[in-house]
Amino acid sequence: MTDRDYYEILGVPRNASAEDLKQAFRRLARTYHPDVNSAPDAEERFKEINEAYAVLSDPERRAAYDRFGHAGVRGAGGVPDFTVDFSDFADIFEEFFGFGRGTRPSRNVPRRGADLQYRLDLTFEEAVFGVDKEIEITRDEMCSRCNGSRAEPGTSPARCPTCNGRGEVRQARQTILGSMVQVTTCPTCNGAGETISTPCRVCNGRGLERRTRKKVVTIPAGVDTGNQIRLAGEGQPGINGGPHGNLYLLINVQPHKFFRRRDHDILMDLEINVAQAALGADVRVPTVDGEEMLRIPPGTQPGKVLRIRNKGVPHLRSNGRGDQLVMVNVVIPAHLTAEQRELFEKLAESLGSEARPQERGFLEWLKDALSG
Repeated sequence: MTDRDYYEILGVPRNASAEDLKQAFRRLARTYHPDVNSAPDAEERFKEINEAYAVLSDPERRAAYDRFGHAGVRGAGGVPDFTVDFSDFADIFEEFFGFGRGTRPSRNVPRRGADLQYRLDLTFEEAVFGVDKEIEITRDEMCSRCNGSRAEPGTSPARCPTCNGRGEVRQARQTILGSMVQVTTCPTCNGAGETISTPCRVCNGRGLERRTRKKVVTIPAGVDTGNQIRLAGEGQPGINGGPHGNLYLLINVQPHKFFRRRDHDILMDLEINVAQAALGADVRVPTVDGEEMLRIPPGTQPGKVLRIRNKGVPHLRSNGRGDQLVMVNVVIPAHLTAEQRELFEKLAESLGSEARPQERGFLEWLKDALSG
């Protein structure tokens, strides 16, 4: 029993909400519970915290305390007119101290199996158009000899004598709050609830054996490196009859000789000579759909980006495709024949020898070309 202000004990304002009170109590209980705090005054502080929370967490008691102080919540002789109800915070003891007042679900309940991952390498074209790929998955499956019983055929598992089939053992311990029960995994059966006198000689008592299976999976058009595809129920088997986990395909697209990808567009560099750039030309360029005729306009400058519509990557979850963007690179010949030199000299005479400073940098011009 304490005469200190309950709000001060919990460190909350007088208008604190019910959730504020619960959070404050949880924080202080973790600090001052005698099982984790060996200070001489820890037990008294913990009792004080319990008393404050028991009053303030009850709306009627809190109203009486706010109006009359401690006299409003104590009976004759100053004895507290309430009992502490631990139902609101029993989870604290389970979470931080490993025991609780009630029961908890058995370890033998069905549980979902673990997920698996598989790295799937695709060519550039396979990622663009989609493909059916055969993969090999190695995972646990039910033992073909014991059918998952873990015991050699002709024998049967027996109920664990230590835990009586529960998979866990309970030990009562006395605390300042009364009798608490600590629950731990059974050391005899490791939580299985059964013991095997004669383990299966194929799976060594696991009930599972490793197998490699082949499976054909459909990869949709438009996937890219880093995408994941979930195959439901293709992971590890569940525990105690639970469902299988999932298999996740991790997509990795191999580099292409010519093409690069930017979102749904395909990028490609194209080299042309100075005559084609100056006069214009019709040239054949590769696309993922095959060769296409591309018109090079007269006077094309280095870095010019030409667009071929609908020759890019299909949208993964909608209709339509991106484009192919062709970046033109004008190749200046490093070696000329006598005839070529004579032609260039005549061209130089007609064009003149004046050189002018460039107003904008090439990289800025290239950025504008790619964005528009």
